Amino acid sequence: MTETAPRPTVSPDPTAPEPRARRFRGELAYLLSGLPLGLAAFTVAVTGAALGVSTLVVWVGLPILAGTLRAARSLADRERRRVTAVTGRPMPSRRPLPTGTGWAGTLSAVRDPRSWRDLAHAVVAFPLRITTFSVALTWTLGGIGELLYATWSWSLPRGDDNRGLTELIFDTSSRAADIGFNTAIGVFLLATSVPVVRALAALQARLAVALLTDRYVDGAARDHERRATTAGMAR
Repeated sequence: MTETAPRPTVSPDPTAPEPRARRFRGELAYLLSGLPLGLAAFTVAVTGAALGVSTLVVWVGLPILAGTLRAARSLADRERRRVTAVTGRPMPSRRPLPTGTGWAGTLSAVRDPRSWRDLAHAVVAFPLRITTFSVALTWTLGGIGELLYATWSWSLPRGDDNRGLTELIFDTSSRAADIGFNTAIGVFLLATSVPVVRALAALQARLAVALLTDRYVDGAARDHERRATTAGMAR
């Protein structure tokens, strides 16, 4: 009796491209979840900064500012993890915040420029998150709705005072033309949803990388890569 040699197990290649559908779902989830997270970050940043600055004269504002900056850093770290998940490229690690107790620790937290960049990201990214959320949601759900226009268009009011899009553009009240035109819009939106969502996700991620990357870490990584390349060429 002969024994069959076991087949070698093939581990998945980590550099293999991610399936298109999975990547699209990840990018769409990144955009849609960005608005509630952005709203929380914007509220914490603006409220905490305004309250802290307005009460600095009585020294109460200093610990409020320090707490706001720590909260902004925590939210920024969450965004960094989201960017890593959606892009597949880990962002450079960050230096820990200055440690200390009492007023010394509070002053160190307030004077740390990286925390202020985290706070700036919470404010600057909010309008972009609103835009990317709105466009992504409209492009995908709007495309599905237009594609299924024939199944629900009967519920739209008809009459002399209610003119459809086809009638306004082409001056025709044909039911077939109305359904065909709106269905074509749905096909276009869904056919272009992948590149549109990908571009929106890339734009939002680039802003996060620009504001949430420590410059010294990024520069050190580039210097290390440059030295490794030079050493490899010299061999």
